[in-house]
Amino acid sequence: MNKIFAVLVVLAVIIGAGALNFHIIVLSGDVKILKKAELTFTDTFVDARGIKRAKLYLKPNLVRAGIKDVLGN
Repeated sequence: MNKIFAVLVVLAVIIGAGALNFHIIVLSGDVKILKKAELTFTDTFVDARGIKRAKLYLKPNLVRAGIKDVLGN
């Protein structure tokens, strides 16, 4: 039982570190991954479908990471 708990803790740390390093951007028919400029949990999962896409250009963390290049506008 202790081994299972230890494995779960290690997996949680790995997932947490991954969430600090990347933005996951959901587009209409695709999913893009963008490296973050800063290590934060802010905007880890981003919905870029429909009208929400225009609001992404107003988020400084996403602009610094290069959201304009990913969205192609």
